[in-house]
Formats: sequence, structure tokens, C-alpha cells
Amino acid sequence: MSGATLEIDGVELTISSPDKVYFPERGETKLALVRYYQAVAGPLLDRLGGRPLLLERYPDGAGGKSWFQKRTPKNAPSWLTTAVVSTPNGTTSDALVAANLAHVLWAVNQGCLGFHVWPNRAAALDIADELRIDLDPSPGIGFPQLREAAILVREFLAELGIEVYVKTSGSRGLHLYSMLEPRWDGYEVRAAAVALARALERRHPTLITAQWWKEERGSRVFVDFNQNAPHKTVFGAWCVRPRLGGQVSTPITWDELATVEPDTLTLSTVPALVAERGDPWAGANDRPQSIEALLEMSREDMAGGLMDAPWPPVYPKMPNEPPRVAPSRAKKATAADE
Repeated sequence: MSGATLEIDGVELTISSPDKVYFPERGETKLALVRYYQAVAGPLLDRLGGRPLLLERYPDGAGGKSWFQKRTPKNAPSWLTTAVVSTPNGTTSDALVAANLAHVLWAVNQGCLGFHVWPNRAAALDIADELRIDLDPSPGIGFPQLREAAILVREFLAELGIEVYVKTSGSRGLHLYSMLEPRWDGYEVRAAAVALARALERRHPTLITAQWWKEERGSRVFVDFNQNAPHKTVFGAWCVRPRLGGQVSTPITWDELATVEPDTLTLSTVPALVAERGDPWAGANDRPQSIEALLEMSREDMAGGLMDAPWPPVYPKMPNEPPRVAPSRAKKATAADE
């Protein structure tokens, strides 16, 4: 088939090479990916709608060459909605906005197999309205430990009156989200995430760690607070990963967490799941949460003498940040000086 033309959101969109295999494990095609996003359009746009996107492009399908695309190309259709966003070093780019499903499918037609989503809406780029808790497995940590950590995070946040949702990452981790009142910027949301990670480590030191340096984590679940750093994107809910099996980063219920097998959640299986039980995150946008309790914990940590946690290397040096050097290297340098 040379092309498939869709009428969607008032736009005529032609999908080129619809029979091209994008996911070789089961042979799903570009058109199958289009049909997947059409099937989950409601839940997908509840999460991505109105947000800038970083595109992960695989024009030859999963397993082929790839690159990240920050900027919408100059020859893009005039109907596309874009927003000017900044990188940590201040460089700007005209990013695609998920204004509607047609925008998502336009990107799919460009070979996008991964949507990385900003925690800001294009209409309010100075406000971060999601707290994203990325549970990252260290060596020796399996999915059972991630499950346990996720439940402990939920219990801790419930004590603070903060509602949290869970999704598979589409890879090895778990992502927990709280939808926030539109009151805080990315620096404040990151400070809340740092305070949360440190509090969890203090309460569950054998299972959970807030240590940025891998050599200090041991076999524990790392709460990656820097996923909340300003200008940081996270792989989107309901989005298909560029894996050979087409795994989906899938929102699930807390009851489903006990038995979920993340690798079985694919573009071929998730639509039926959604049709059967709906969107586990439905209504979350209508119940925005406050992180004021976490920010108060952050202020207490700073007053008690703690420094800020390390930032990723692409960010400028931040106030109250410790030296950006692994502890083992710092010790060697100190010993050499002595």
C-alpha cells in the first residue's frame, strides 16, 4: 500500500508506507501504530494534550537508527501547533504540541516511536503541573522490589494527603504521577521530589535510595528526583516504546500492580484492556494536588544543613549544590592532596 489517508480533527493526513514494519517481534506496522493511538485517543490526550513533546524518531522502525528531535521542521504543515521551549543551557526550540490526535499521528508518520512529554502546558510554560516519581531499578533489583517501593511511596504520600497514580514505564521501571495545582515552577517541583526521595530513604533505607551517584545506591530502588528538573521530559503515558515488541507505558490501577506483567502491555493488547476497564487515571486532572507538605520538608532539610541534591551534568551549577564529582573520585583527590 503506497499510502493511507485519514480525516482526523479536520485535517486530511496521509500515512506514507503504512505497511512498513515498525515492531519486528510480531510484525506490527506503521498503520498498526496509527490504529493503536486512535484506539486510546481519549486517555492519551488527557495526559499529553496541550503539552510540548520531544520526539524520538526511528524511521526504519524499532531497532533501527534513531535520534531525538526537539524542533518541528521548517517544512511542517502550517496547521501544526508548536511552542518555544528552552533547554537547560538556554537554547530554544520550536517543539510540537500535542494539540489533538492529528498532531500525534503526524509525528507517527515521521517515524516517531517515542513521545517524551514536558511537565508544562504550552499555555503556561512557567508552571510544572505534574510531580513525576521515577522508580529506577539498580543492579540486583527486580520488578517485585519496584512494586514494593511503589506501594510504600503511595502510603507515604497518602499520609501527606497527596493522591498518586501508577503506570508501567514501557521498560524496566515504574512511574508514579501526581497531578498538581498550577502553583509551582519546575525548580519547586524538583525540590519537592528531592525531599520525597530523602524521606523515603530515611524510612526504608534497605529498599529505597535517594543517592544520585550509582556507586552509593547499592541494590536499592532509586527515586530519580531529577526527572522533575526544569526542561526535563519523561516518556509519556499510553505511548509506545521503540522496543521490538512495541511495549506501552501503561497506566494501571493500584490493584493491577500486584499481577501486572509489563512486557505483555503492547500496542496489540492495551486497546482491549482500555475497552474492558477504561482509563485508570480518569478524572485525575479534576483533582489537582498540593505539594506544600513536601516543600515544607525540603525547607526543613535545608535548615538542618543538607545541601541540594546533585543536578544532571547538562544543567548549570545550581546554588547550594554539592560538587559534581563521584564520592570515590572526591576521596581520591583528597588523599592525593594530603
